[in-house]
Amino acid sequence: MKILVLNAGSSSQKTSLYELSGELHHPPEPLWEGTIDWTIEPGKAALRVAANGTVLKEIVSSTSKAETTTQLLQTLWQGDTQVLKAPSDIDVVGHRVVHGGADYRESVQVTQAVKAAISRLADFAPLHNPVNLEGIEIIETILGTEIPQVAVFDTAFHAHLPRDVYVYPGPYDWLEAGIRRYGFHGTSHKYCSERAAHLLERDLSDLRLITCHLGNGCSLAAIRDGYSVDTTMGFTPLDGLMMGSRSGSLDPGILIYLMRKNGCTADELETILNKESGLKGISGLGADMRQILAEIEKGNDRAKLAFDIYMHRLKAAIGSMLANLDRLDAIVFTAGVGENVPLVRELACQTFNFLGVKIDSEKNSSHPVDMDISTPDSKVKVLVIHTQEDWAIAQECWRLVEKAQSVKPE
Repeated sequence: MKILVLNAGSSSQKTSLYELSGELHHPPEPLWEGTIDWTIEPGKAALRVAANGTVLKEIVSSTSKAETTTQLLQTLWQGDTQVLKAPSDIDVVGHRVVHGGADYRESVQVTQAVKAAISRLADFAPLHNPVNLEGIEIIETILGTEIPQVAVFDTAFHAHLPRDVYVYPGPYDWLEAGIRRYGFHGTSHKYCSERAAHLLERDLSDLRLITCHLGNGCSLAAIRDGYSVDTTMGFTPLDGLMMGSRSGSLDPGILIYLMRKNGCTADELETILNKESGLKGISGLGADMRQILAEIEKGNDRAKLAFDIYMHRLKAAIGSMLANLDRLDAIVFTAGVGENVPLVRELACQTFNFLGVKIDSEKNSSHPVDMDISTPDSKVKVLVIHTQEDWAIAQECWRLVEKAQSVKPE
């Protein structure tokens, strides 16, 4: 089964092609990978394609996402990076969709009703769902409607949160209007929990994990018996930890104050909280942790403050995840910061030495990938796992298509 995965964001798009003959514990290399970056300069997009050992870089002058995506996908069946004879060789297309609301508790095949729901839920995820829906419609235009498409929701893994976790302590009318904790990064948290069980040679149904997805967006999940029982992101991906340019949790009274005192509009507040806060807002530099650490070395006090706040909130959130676990078997670090910044892992784990968490400094600093970096006598394992969201989406497509085929009448 050849599965095309489209992971679309507001400023970039990652696309991968996998060939599966069954479910695997460890991701294979994709047959083909392509990325599009729409941020290089107005009116231009950067394309990068890799297949069969060939890397093609190209700049195209186009503001049309449909046109640029078409050009990218044509490299699947044309030119030096060709891996397919024709577009019809693709069996299914999987899409990451950020918000599935309360209605979608698992991945589903895309229908008109599903598209309408993704559009409706854009009110909850205005920066993400419209882009995800656009990707689905572009694929329909390029490949036609005969090839099935699957929506894999970031919120689905958190669908089993206990009611006392997902209900906010506001008026009950909020809950009836769909205002509740949903949680995000679910595809990553789910993949990392399954990979952790494989690395530890343990049954996932008997593990207690805290998974730390630390990228430009950050969230934690407390995982018990294979299910998410608590998470830091909430109604939107803005909640929880301090992030690259997002504030994370803060006193809602601040927003009321800014509206009354400064006359801030909803749009202005959305921009401030999503794009001008977090590491970027405090440091005055940018959202990249590498830049923050480099400036700290130069004695930049605001960069140091930004990092200290980031660590304080991360450690506090890890502690809060413990409340819904009766023990802790492993802490998992993943995504850009979680996988690549040893200092963040070191300082976070030091706080929990009292629980018997000990990391091996040499392993921690050796660019670990899918590795246990704890010491032999550590009571809690510490894992660094390379998150593979695209592969996880491909697996979801495999499972869904196999399930659909198994129930077809003879």
